[in-house]
Amino acid sequence: MGELVFVGLGLFDELDISLRGLEEVKSADFVFAEFYTSLMAGFSIENFEGVAEKRVTVVSRRVLEEENGEPIIQKAAEAKVAFLVPGDPLIATTHIDLRLRAEARGIKTRIVHGASIISATIGLSGLQNYRFGRSVTLPFAEGRDLPETPYKVIAENKARNLHTLCFLDIKAEEKRYMTVKEALEQLLTLEEKKKQRAINLESLAVGIARAGAEDVTVKAEKVKNLMTFSFWGPPHVLIFPAGGLHFMEAEALIRLAHAPEWVKEMIK
Repeated sequence: MGELVFVGLGLFDELDISLRGLEEVKSADFVFAEFYTSLMAGFSIENFEGVAEKRVTVVSRRVLEEENGEPIIQKAAEAKVAFLVPGDPLIATTHIDLRLRAEARGIKTRIVHGASIISATIGLSGLQNYRFGRSVTLPFAEGRDLPETPYKVIAENKARNLHTLCFLDIKAEEKRYMTVKEALEQLLTLEEKKKQRAINLESLAVGIARAGAEDVTVKAEKVKNLMTFSFWGPPHVLIFPAGGLHFMEAEALIRLAHAPEWVKEMIK
């Protein structure tokens, strides 16, 4: 009986993998990877294969979701398989599903954790982790009515004086990545419809681009100013702070996220 080892690649490029993760890859019989659940902007398969001294087979969304990961599970039934995923394993539901399917077949599974976009972006913002409420993903509308769940989550968290972390949609196979501006435009449209005062042009928000990269961009400002701010390349993340800030959060937003001095007025 083989085993399936989920290895987190971290946030940006092939150097973000942990030493433990790299050793697991080097000792694996087969190595698979997926890159549709998140974007590692600086990652190079060729460079990684050189470092790991292993050939990597990249699988698509179809393999994991429509074929239920069978090509991976079949190999793991008789050999050691390393499955590489951006960020930290099991953050994406599809990875949990793959692990459960493997376990149901009697295949041993293990996890080697990597840096997570969740902890990275929260840390970059300077906001306190314990004050975050439910996180949410803003999806592309794709010609249909705008999904209202992201707006509702932001409104609910704000009512409880909690911060909200918003992941922005990624269509990796189409090379489409939602920007901070596109996300804010969606939410402002929903505000006009729902009128729950969850967001307006004067609201404070934090945009983060390319967490983990040397050229990471972190900017806290009013929504109207963030919509014209140049965040440049993806991936982008958006945070809506609570209505009241701890004094250390306000100071962190000013010094680390280049927020205007008026955020001190939000200290409670």
